Parts: sequence; C-alpha cells; structure tokens
Amino acid sequence: MTTTKPNHIGRKIARIRELRGMKQEALAHELGISQQSVSHMEQSESLEDSKLEEVAKVLGVTKEGIENFSEEAVFNIIGNTVTNHDNSSLFAYQPTFNPLDKLIEAYEENKKLYERLVQAEKDKVSYLEELLTKM
Repeated sequence: MTTTKPNHIGRKIARIRELRGMKQEALAHELGISQQSVSHMEQSESLEDSKLEEVAKVLGVTKEGIENFSEEAVFNIIGNTVTNHDNSSLFAYQPTFNPLDKLIEAYEENKKLYERLVQAEKDKVSYLEELLTKM
C-alpha cells in the first residue's frame, strides 16, 4: 500500500474515485474532459479551487472532503462502523423513502389484519351458535 502525501490532491481524488467504484472515463465524462486529462489531474499535487469544486461535486463529496481525505481515516471508519460487508455507511447513505411513511404503512397493515382476525372470530362464534340452535 502506498501512503498518500498529505497534500497530494491528485492521489486523493484518485482514491476517492476508486472507493466510489468510478472509472477515470466516467469522471472525465461527468467533467466534460478527456480521460487523459483526468489521468493528468490525478498525477498533479495541486489543483485550482474551481476545478477541485467541480471534481468534488461529481464525486459526491465536498472540496474540504478531498483536501482532508486520509486513507487511514477511511480504514478507521470502516473498522469502527461497518459490521456488514456493505460500504454504504462511508458515503452518508440516505434512504429514498420516508421511514415515518413506512411506519404508518405497517400500522395500517396491522390494523387491517386485526380487523380481519376479529371478523373471523365473529364468524366462528355465529357458526357455533347456529350449530347449537340446530341441536
């Protein structure tokens, strides 16, 4: 494993891109530049702020997130927080549904099940009463 120089922006961009599972071609496409330009950028020790902002936006992180990126910190985060084999917690996963809506749905479903159960019990009682009156 190579250690990243604390100030080598290009290597930090490359590692974040790799952690995202993104190829240079995809980053180049999103930035509207060539793959060779991305390669050159990833070899650069520094980058102008406006370009860094663009790259950060495409990678889904902040400019400061790139500047402060540390491989050791990522491994510490993984070691301390990931208990399954899913790295989504690294990238601030946000569910696409509202948990409150799901809770209300579950409540409504339970209510319907309870009403059907009560109706089944009422039907059973009336059937048994019918049997008793026929005897």
